[in-house]
Amino acid sequence: MTHSPADGPVQHAEPAPIEAIKLRHPWRTVFAVVLIVLVGIFVYDAAVNRPVYNWAEVGTYVFDTRIVSAIGYTLQLTVYSMIIAIVLGVALAVMRLSPNPVVRVVAWVYLWIFRGTPVYVQLTFWGLVPAIYKSIELGIPFTDAVVTIATKELLSFFTLAVIGLALNEAAYMAEIVRAGLLAVDKGQDEAATALGLGWWHTMTRVVLPQAMRVIIPPTGNEVISMLKTTSLVTAVPFTLELYTRSRDIAAVTYQPVPMLIVASIWYLVITSVLMVGQYYLEKHFAKGVGQRPDIQRPSVATASITVVGETGSEHAKCTEADGRTSIVPPHSGTGGGGR
Repeated sequence: MTHSPADGPVQHAEPAPIEAIKLRHPWRTVFAVVLIVLVGIFVYDAAVNRPVYNWAEVGTYVFDTRIVSAIGYTLQLTVYSMIIAIVLGVALAVMRLSPNPVVRVVAWVYLWIFRGTPVYVQLTFWGLVPAIYKSIELGIPFTDAVVTIATKELLSFFTLAVIGLALNEAAYMAEIVRAGLLAVDKGQDEAATALGLGWWHTMTRVVLPQAMRVIIPPTGNEVISMLKTTSLVTAVPFTLELYTRSRDIAAVTYQPVPMLIVASIWYLVITSVLMVGQYYLEKHFAKGVGQRPDIQRPSVATASITVVGETGSEHAKCTEADGRTSIVPPHSGTGGGGR
């Protein structure tokens, strides 16, 4: 039986629905059950069979005023150090990308020193600064000092701890920022220059907004790492942050394990808050990345289409389910298919 274009489009039978059979993963279920059982055994053992945990002692000191005060110092160390480290890291990243070889070498030497030595060693050195440089003298070189200030009076242990943490972290932030800047296509910089934008506007309005998508995730990790690194400032020595304060309390109560649990609980709480903030920052700077544009439908309905070399009468119109009209090409002639 032949089909004439005047008869309209061919009506095809509706295909049968596909039966999708879910793939089974029996070993995955077994592994999950084993993990749940092991976790349950550990929790029961820690709650019942291990008196050394002394959960009553944990509950006594988790909101102790000394612990809460230590949390405040820990947060201050984290925030101040990261602010200084980010500012200095941006400057070092720009220096690393500078065309001036002297500036590049200075930045590279800084990174080499602070990334190549342990942070605990650096903090110990900063704690010895008041002993090495007992006073700071201001005045004209090779003459008597006009102003002499004792280093201990100028730099407290808290300040030295912030300086030590910030200078160490700046070396890592410099590489993070540099990687973010290099991730932006060079054509973006060239396009901004072609539009007449200066260096500052190019960086702040074109390059940095795109680089932040790469910079934010590792920076969030560094903030969390800095929070935990504050436990090392006892090397300065600064003894009012969370870990050292809990250790001092344990030295009096002879209960080291409960105090370690108290410190761990607060580290986990603060880290969880930071992780939530990092998630929303990443979501904000990742807007439009990896999203497919919506399919755009024509705003004006097309009444008819004429194929070159053919008359409009040879075309069949087909009404779609959503009310739109499409054109079915003829089976013969230019552009037509076989019958």
